Amino acid sequence: MTRIVYLNGAWLPEADAKVSIFDRGFLFADAIYEVTGVVDGKLLEYAGHAARLQRSTTELGITCPLTPDELLAVHREIVSRNALKEGLIYLQISRGAADRDFAFPTNPTPTLTLFTQAKPVLDNSKVATGIAVALLPDQRWARRDIKTVQLLYPSMAKMEAMRQGADDAWLVEDGFVTEASSATAHIITANGRLVTRGLSNAILHGITRASVLDIAEKADIPYEERAFTPDEAKNAAEAFITSATNFVLPVTTIDGQPVGTGKPGPLTLRLRELYIQKKLADAI
Repeated sequence: MTRIVYLNGAWLPEADAKVSIFDRGFLFADAIYEVTGVVDGKLLEYAGHAARLQRSTTELGITCPLTPDELLAVHREIVSRNALKEGLIYLQISRGAADRDFAFPTNPTPTLTLFTQAKPVLDNSKVATGIAVALLPDQRWARRDIKTVQLLYPSMAKMEAMRQGADDAWLVEDGFVTEASSATAHIITANGRLVTRGLSNAILHGITRASVLDIAEKADIPYEERAFTPDEAKNAAEAFITSATNFVLPVTTIDGQPVGTGKPGPLTLRLRELYIQKKLADAI
């Protein structure tokens, strides 16, 4: 079935959606994106994603062509038009098309696109086994807090991790783990304390991350926001990642070394269960 996509106010079959070769998203990666999970045809954590979208566009000086209410309506409409029950919505806003120049164009018209991807997000086979990660140097740009489409190095890191027999990469900078290729990294210490890196320009301000910390606080699970080393991660009792479509996903191997028992940990699985319960109840 051909998907219906949204492009600058028009609903089109995916094969008919065209973007200019002069679009700055294509020429300069001058664009930001968001990914919103969908379960049972409802949007998960939409308010958080909409707020981060606004922050990212403000940081880059890009104006979203839709009001907040209009943007929510488009998200709901694309779910309906594609009969999407479970999966994700990808949104991208670029600065728009202009003749190639490192200087930003004056008064550009942004390019706004949305499309859906149907995929299972609740029934993730990796939950039962956990994933393996490889540690690789973090060579991305310095403003990782802005959710831009500059994703070449994370893609290269993920491919290198897969070449090494792992599922994903955890990136390391100045002796500390920053994050995964497209997710937030977390560990749980031997005394049951959740540790995740504090917010800064070094990492994306994860929406799922924030929700998990809120859930941990309400469940009386102690946590702290600080950087942790690769050795701390390898010697942790448990480890996991969080993201919009992985939710809470166990990490059971780091650089070939089992984490804890080498199986998904009980606190990780509890957090996943609590997260899913809460977010399905709050879905819109």
